[in-house]
Amino acid sequence: MPTTPRVWVSKIKFSDGNELEIEKDGITVLVGPNNAGKSVSLSEIDHLLLSRSYPSKVVKEVSVGQEGDEEDLVAFLKSVSREQLEGANPLPTYFGLGYNIYESNARSWWVNPQNGLNDLKRAFVNPLTTEARIAAANPPQSITLTTQPPAHPIHILQRDTSQEKRFSEYFKQAFGTDLILHRHAGNIVPLYVGGRPELANGEEQSSISYLKKIEQLPLLHEQGDGMRSFVGVLLNTFVSHYPILLIDEPEAFLHPPQARLLGKMLANDLPAGRQLILATHNEDFLKGLLDAEAANLKIIRIQRDGNINRVCELNNDDIKNVWSDPILRYSNILSGIFHSRVILCESDSDCRFYSAVSDAVLGSNQSVNPDILFVHSGGKHRMPVVIDALIRLNVPMSVVADFDVIREENVLKKIFGCLGGDWDSEIYKDWKLVRDSIDSRKPEIETGELKSKIEEILSNVKNKNFPETEAENIKKLLRKSSAWSYAKEQGRSFIPAGDPVNAWNRLLAKLNESGLFVVEIGELESFDRSIGNHGPKWLNNVLRKNLLTDTALEDARKFVKKIIGIS
Repeated sequence: MPTTPRVWVSKIKFSDGNELEIEKDGITVLVGPNNAGKSVSLSEIDHLLLSRSYPSKVVKEVSVGQEGDEEDLVAFLKSVSREQLEGANPLPTYFGLGYNIYESNARSWWVNPQNGLNDLKRAFVNPLTTEARIAAANPPQSITLTTQPPAHPIHILQRDTSQEKRFSEYFKQAFGTDLILHRHAGNIVPLYVGGRPELANGEEQSSISYLKKIEQLPLLHEQGDGMRSFVGVLLNTFVSHYPILLIDEPEAFLHPPQARLLGKMLANDLPAGRQLILATHNEDFLKGLLDAEAANLKIIRIQRDGNINRVCELNNDDIKNVWSDPILRYSNILSGIFHSRVILCESDSDCRFYSAVSDAVLGSNQSVNPDILFVHSGGKHRMPVVIDALIRLNVPMSVVADFDVIREENVLKKIFGCLGGDWDSEIYKDWKLVRDSIDSRKPEIETGELKSKIEEILSNVKNKNFPETEAENIKKLLRKSSAWSYAKEQGRSFIPAGDPVNAWNRLLAKLNESGLFVVEIGELESFDRSIGNHGPKWLNNVLRKNLLTDTALEDARKFVKKIIGIS
């Protein structure tokens, strides 16, 4: 029995010297920041498959796997092409979608692939551009189904009603309606969108009355780019004969739910004998791929370093670990792989404030435009988990924490360790001296006075429901009963002079070196004490200010410049 001939990308060597193996029957996804080289990589893979002498910049070499002999190749070309004898040539030329190949040349290229597939590439590799996948929804010219090979994926649907129905199910999942192929439209084969008409008594699918019902529905090729692009991707991936597909931003024009669904469909239902190499900058599409938990998924992160494009393969087990944590799964942490750097904060308010100040500072400095994403962990105790996840995803990162992060040894030790620091040898002694010096400080209010003030508040409350203002007053009193509560508000200035301050300076330098930046003046609200309240209420008021010029926010601007790395 003849073998279906096939080629696949087996290895890719990048400009940094890394050579990565690629799954024969799988999905390889290129991710990374803007301008990292994802789209260029796809284009260069395509050109290098055509000719190994192509002057590429990001992808230096492409190795190709191959199966099937010359006779298998010729049988395949006969099945997918129009065969024609030309002039005095003893062998036929094969005409297909985008190619015409003389059989003698095809045989020669097949047995000598070391220099590239030449024109054979067009029969085996489909670089599905944005324009091509939108155009794929256009109705092709009719063919004689019994004698002519398909010239378009829609012809395959036309031949096989079961494939058409399955394809319509995919479309309905995404857009809530059917996709219907018109088999009797004359010289074209259009697709229609809408509820599939019911057959009336005595009606058949070829009945004129039934065809008129179909023709009253909207035509697919007259719909928006999202629908057409979605259909174009799936037609070429699930229906066409190409064993290699190169797709840049397959999620283009799709809303987040459809982008995620497309990713899940590709991962779940990729036909055997297909290799997809994709480039994406879309978190929803990537989440869809991960939702499928497919074993054949490989994610390669690209980051530009000058003229070098550095790559790393993200370990599938690491990705699964991140994806299995519900807090990480339903956060925006995965977006970090699409940015040059992530800054991890404690809370959403922290992220919003530092991001806003960063935008103000960077907006005044047109020569600097770092690609930074601010994310939060939902508290300092969750920081080690998130840091570990981002490091496993090979995302450069920094961490911002309030001054009281130094209070709890276990938390700070884990954060410092996740960032690559050695707790015992690098910072333990200085940390202990600083913490002990704060522990020894007298609190702003001692136990006896605290009890008296709380009792006074309680005795004056007569309402059935305890007043929110009085509850807040008690919270303020409780904060004053701990030296650390006061330290969190005052920061570095609360550390006793002498050896503790010197220890703090050494400790801070080591923490900054590891990538952990501590708010020296205390906490977020310490950046502007002219505004009352705490958390979101404080933030909403401070964001109304001019973040670039307001004098009260000078410390905030200095701190943000420090964490984003500009002067």
